[in-house]
Amino acid sequence: MNRDQVPGASLLPAERLFSGLPPPCIPLPGYPLLASPVPAGFPSPAADFVEARLSLDEHLIEHREATFFVRVAGHSMTGFGIWDGDLLVVDRAIEAADRRIVIAVVAGEFTVKQFCRLPEGILLRANGPGHGDILIGPEQELIVWGVVRYSIHAV
Repeated sequence: MNRDQVPGASLLPAERLFSGLPPPCIPLPGYPLLASPVPAGFPSPAADFVEARLSLDEHLIEHREATFFVRVAGHSMTGFGIWDGDLLVVDRAIEAADRRIVIAVVAGEFTVKQFCRLPEGILLRANGPGHGDILIGPEQELIVWGVVRYSIHAV
């Protein structure tokens, strides 16, 4: 069932949603941001106006020159909410801290895992069915390419 088939559901027309705002003559950066949060529990009356324009860059990117986007391939991180096809926002300016999700290079291959410090070395922890962890001992090379800040996926 799609939203057009939901009994009693309706979409606000754009002219009502944006009423009271002057028509844009110059495209504004970003996307409309509603003035009040949307409850995830019981429905509440929606606001009839837009508070501001939202730029995802301002919210997702802290270090502009050191931020990259990486597409996920595989299922080893589903337990952390990272799914096959997700777009990861990766910041190379942040140092890897214990329990952070990182993009690492092991044996010349990129991987996304949770970075865990152990007395035996570094554990790159997976969290998906059928996927093992990687223990990096002192004799092995590990490059932490960047720290994952956000995972973006369709709902």
